[in-house]
Amino acid sequence: MNAFSNLQLSPGIARAVAEMGYESMTPIQAQAIPVVLTGQDVMGAAQTGTGKTAAFSLPLLQRLLKHENTSTSPARHPVRALVLLPTRELADQVAAQVKLYAKYINLRSAVVFGGMDMKPQTIELKKGVEVLVATPGRLLDHIEAKNVVLNQVEYVVLDEADRMLDIGFLPDLQRILSYLPKQRTTLLFSATFSPEIKRLASSYLQNPVTIEVARPNETASTVSQHFYSVGDDDKRRALKQLVVQNKITQAFVFVNSKLGCARLARSLEREGLKTTALHGDKSQDERLKALESFKSGEVDLLICTDVAARGLDIKDVPAVFNFDVPYNAEDYVHRIGRTGRAGASGLAISFVNSSDARLVGDIEKLIKKKIELEPIEFEGDSQRGSDRPRREFDRDENRSHKERDTSFGHSSSRDSQDFRARAPSRNYSRPQAPQDPFFDKPYESSVSEGQTPSWEAAVKPSTRSISANIKTKRKVAALFKTEPTSS
Repeated sequence: MNAFSNLQLSPGIARAVAEMGYESMTPIQAQAIPVVLTGQDVMGAAQTGTGKTAAFSLPLLQRLLKHENTSTSPARHPVRALVLLPTRELADQVAAQVKLYAKYINLRSAVVFGGMDMKPQTIELKKGVEVLVATPGRLLDHIEAKNVVLNQVEYVVLDEADRMLDIGFLPDLQRILSYLPKQRTTLLFSATFSPEIKRLASSYLQNPVTIEVARPNETASTVSQHFYSVGDDDKRRALKQLVVQNKITQAFVFVNSKLGCARLARSLEREGLKTTALHGDKSQDERLKALESFKSGEVDLLICTDVAARGLDIKDVPAVFNFDVPYNAEDYVHRIGRTGRAGASGLAISFVNSSDARLVGDIEKLIKKKIELEPIEFEGDSQRGSDRPRREFDRDENRSHKERDTSFGHSSSRDSQDFRARAPSRNYSRPQAPQDPFFDKPYESSVSEGQTPSWEAAVKPSTRSISANIKTKRKVAALFKTEPTSS
């Protein structure tokens, strides 16, 4: 019923789809592709990893076949379809998919995004392309440089529209859409239909067909989710232990800051793990190399910020770690969507400390599931404890942790008050060396009264009228002879 063979695609597109191993359509593909083939506007919502790229790419290419030609003239290859995405990595990924779908047809495609030299992109645009994949900022750069003209665009796709609005792309989107013909087909895909998304849809879409294949922000049922109560100082140790215990070969590790991302990658690399970092401060070439090394299996852990949380499709990644709980609850859904893709099973582990109560509560409300915190027992704690500096309150602190309720936010008030009362008594001072009694005596002068100190007696009185430290001026010849002035 939902087989790709039932779509009546052209032989070239059908051949490419078959070579990629596509057989049955996902729910979003089964509902969106027939609608797009009719030329209607679409506003679609689906959870991450459900095949949205094929849902809009395949029908676009099918409808653009009427413009297929083998001419070398750029004028015969104007931009007919525009796909806008929020991040460089996602744009590069979608462009690669479009090229595979169009492998056996005569339609050109290209991708432009920031962080790279514009010249190679300009050369490709000047040759002419029918399908252009772009990030908003770099596309505006090419429009202003007159490298691309959008007056013949027939289809516009806004993918991950909620993310583009979150990071402030709305003014850029409005400028880009102003360059397009009013008569066009617009496809908008978003994880959530926020008021901003609905306002954007009402402004630029004409009688859109709304498609929702799953409850918004629903997490995949194939992903096993665990939340561990871990202090900041023990997160790195917990990460290493869980990777070994669960025999994880590859995983995403998400942190909240660029600096924390770089530091964690360096520290794990020093401890023998194969890691690479991916964040916004890296150049685009570095970011692409980091992704490629992770895809090829050269590194085990991809330490990244939320720049990698949206849309990246890397198959067979068994686990995702939230080293830091995300500030935005929706980002949690997108982060753990990097595993358990296409029906595969996955593992999502989050580290929670005492300051994350509000963030965890937001996630509970979003996914509508009760979150239970699990304790984690470190291997070799007894041996590790002997290496720590001795503290007077260690025994009491350990007993307080055992008595405390392990469920999140329900620790005993008496224990927490006792812990706070003991905390200032921590003794971090180093052991002191034995003191010499000589240094405890008051100062006693060895010079008797009336006697000249030895250091003063050693200095001979100067016979000169000026200080011994001042050198006399040397006489030099005058450059100009001055005549005495007559009165």
